[in-house]
Amino acid sequence: MTSNTNLMNLSFWEYDAFLKDIDIVIIGSGIVGLTAALKIKTQQPKLKVVILERGSLPSGASTKNAGFACFGSASELLEDLEHHTEDEVLSLLEKRWKGLQRLTQHVGKSMGYLQHGNYEVFAQKDKALFETCAEQLNYLNKQIAPITGELETFSVQDGQLSQFGFKQIDHLIWNRSEGQIHTGRMMEALLEKAKDAGILILNGIEVKELEETSSQVTIHTQQGWNINCKAALIATNGFARHLLPDLQVKPARNQVLLTSPIPNLPIAGCFHYDKGYVYFRNIENRILIGGGRNLNIEGETTAEFGFTDQIQEHLQGLLKNYFLPNQDYTIEHKWSGIMGVADQKKPIVKHHSKRISIAVRMGGMGVAIGSLIGEEGAGLALENL
Repeated sequence: MTSNTNLMNLSFWEYDAFLKDIDIVIIGSGIVGLTAALKIKTQQPKLKVVILERGSLPSGASTKNAGFACFGSASELLEDLEHHTEDEVLSLLEKRWKGLQRLTQHVGKSMGYLQHGNYEVFAQKDKALFETCAEQLNYLNKQIAPITGELETFSVQDGQLSQFGFKQIDHLIWNRSEGQIHTGRMMEALLEKAKDAGILILNGIEVKELEETSSQVTIHTQQGWNINCKAALIATNGFARHLLPDLQVKPARNQVLLTSPIPNLPIAGCFHYDKGYVYFRNIENRILIGGGRNLNIEGETTAEFGFTDQIQEHLQGLLKNYFLPNQDYTIEHKWSGIMGVADQKKPIVKHHSKRISIAVRMGGMGVAIGSLIGEEGAGLALENL
């Protein structure tokens, strides 16, 4: 073993088979990282591609999300138009839409896709917001039609309210082009494709820093391993600032709850509330609800997994008073996930240096946009060789 390689009790066999002569290292095994690796192997099958993942399973938002195949509710898109140009908003929406199509091509039926649509719900106190959205639906539909191929993506569907059993909810706006997926099965299928393509995924490897020379990148890990490669792609989204502190992406934690089974549950589909800060959906006969970070933006700007009483009580209160009134259930499971966000919603996909590239900042839309961003990141990594 060479003197500049500190590999902490690895055998010659392990080093020679797994860590020698690596062409590209991808940091992060979520949707972006896996898609990037698959794209690289498709274009240049002989390259040795290794993915480093700090968790035993993929630990980013790709496996911690709520399983929404969505590209933007009416209120969210209108709010985006207040801070971005129309071209910027529509360009990003198109990337999300194309990313969903690409994800479907990669995974197909394996991810359990169900196109029940996505409902934005408006409580009695949200009357003004609903009226603003309803007035702009024709405009939104006209702008989105060339992207989705649907003449009427959004429509008011107040007639559906009675079937869901909500309380204090007055209006619904339906997005016919969105659906729900099983996040675990999606990732399982992507991991299997990566394995079949000859991509090596090393779990439990946390990267401390990257050191670059004219001929290689040395990746220093918490395990004491120094892994050399010709090029590296950072695809860690909300955790990216651990490696690049000046990067314009902030971690954003979302907390998620899952109920016990509810007999004869009348709710089917995905739902957004409070401009998308709260979301819920059925998983068979259970309800998943998450979000609420707008109650404490500063506190939830963290890369630490965990829970707060304030948000847990808020989510449970919404279930009890709005979405599952008069239902008996318990909270059986909860988790948190870390997104990558910023004031600017456009993902960061760029060369950081001669041999290091970045594909991060999914803005809470990683399921939608991750596949496309992964493919763009693959192109950059190949340019860095």
